[in-house]
Amino acid sequence: MNEERGGDIRPGRLSPEAYAAHFTDHVPPLTQAQAMLEASRCLYCFDAPCMHACPTRIDVPSFIRRIAEGNVRGAAASILESNPLGGFCARDCPTEVLCEQVCVRNVQQGQPVAIGRLQRFAVDGLMASTESQIFTRAADTGRHIAVVGAGPAGLACAHALARTGHSVTVFEAEPKAGGLNEYGVATYKTAGDYAQREVQWLMAIGGITLRCGWRLQGVEQLEHLRQRFDAVFLGLGLGATHALDVPGESLAGVEDAIGFIRRLRQTQDMATVPIGRRVVVIGGGMTAIDAAVQSKLLGAETVTIVYRRGPQYMRASDKERDLAQVQGVGIVYWHAPVEVLGDDGQVRAVRFVRQHLEGERLVPGDDQRLIEADMVLKAIGQRLDSRVLRQCGLALRDGRIAVDGAGRTSLTKVWAGGDCIAEGEDLTVTAVSQGLRAARDIDRLLRVGESSGE
Repeated sequence: MNEERGGDIRPGRLSPEAYAAHFTDHVPPLTQAQAMLEASRCLYCFDAPCMHACPTRIDVPSFIRRIAEGNVRGAAASILESNPLGGFCARDCPTEVLCEQVCVRNVQQGQPVAIGRLQRFAVDGLMASTESQIFTRAADTGRHIAVVGAGPAGLACAHALARTGHSVTVFEAEPKAGGLNEYGVATYKTAGDYAQREVQWLMAIGGITLRCGWRLQGVEQLEHLRQRFDAVFLGLGLGATHALDVPGESLAGVEDAIGFIRRLRQTQDMATVPIGRRVVVIGGGMTAIDAAVQSKLLGAETVTIVYRRGPQYMRASDKERDLAQVQGVGIVYWHAPVEVLGDDGQVRAVRFVRQHLEGERLVPGDDQRLIEADMVLKAIGQRLDSRVLRQCGLALRDGRIAVDGAGRTSLTKVWAGGDCIAEGEDLTVTAVSQGLRAARDIDRLLRVGESSGE
């Protein structure tokens, strides 16, 4: 097939040195001198807006003051007390729209304290020490809780319950724990197998058993968990992806961006990953940015993100869009795909139609645009496969599990959190906060000897 027409997908586009340089941390860690200097910029606000902007309510002024005083271990303890996945969140959390956005330094001077980088400095310092475990497990309570899903919500819930003395069995469908932290975040954000090192640190508290290769597929499984365990927490994530629903979507070279990122996260040699010469990414969220930037880092000549709305509607932050454009990624707004074109079963281009808003409704116009592509990555969101959940009797809202303010579902003895619930936000830090919320409620009910409504 003529490569000028499409199908130019191959590995090894770059030198070994280029791959090594491209897939290190895109934001380098702070040195001790840099961290001390940055910490000195904090005003240590009494009613700190940064703390209230954090879903896990990390006491930001407290941990930054400890860094300034040279107490890195104490700073890490303050962070991890509120967020046991604070190391990963320091790398992936959109601090620019949470704590750093409301930082008084940002409001007054347009330059926030680098809270995320300082958080990473503290937690990484602890993890690198010979005594990284700062928590001890309470005496065994004799209670046993099942956690379904070893993503951020499930891990946070399991760790909190184990700390209070309960035993926890975590059931995970994938070969490794970590959820999207392990399988769904750009490699350049979390280089060095950090997600697994954090899992190992969490598990070291004791009282947690991990059982991989277990997937919730039927009513009987959930009923068995409810009967066998004192409580059940569901941190299922979102396992299914949306389809484009346009002709040509099944052509070779068209795939889900989540699967593409997963493949990158699990490979040991980036030179073995095939990438198109011309890549089109469809979507406007963080996954779209991650897929597009990594395509460029793998050696794609042209990468174009196409989003059906304008920049003000993108879920990806300004910082993430700037990163993509610095890497040479083009972004096209107000266009939606209507057809994927191919030759001999291989994608060669995507046809888009320009859209505009009429009130709140997107309306296609007459203008069309053809963008050539060897590879098309779909980043148009994930959804919860709710068929089994409905059969189990779980109440749903907007296609996800409905929970109350404590994370309780409509089923007795069953809690839920993370992306699988209606309040899920596709953020690690939010999932962690919801896992911790459920753990507190489970522990309270078990300790006072109450059932969860039965």
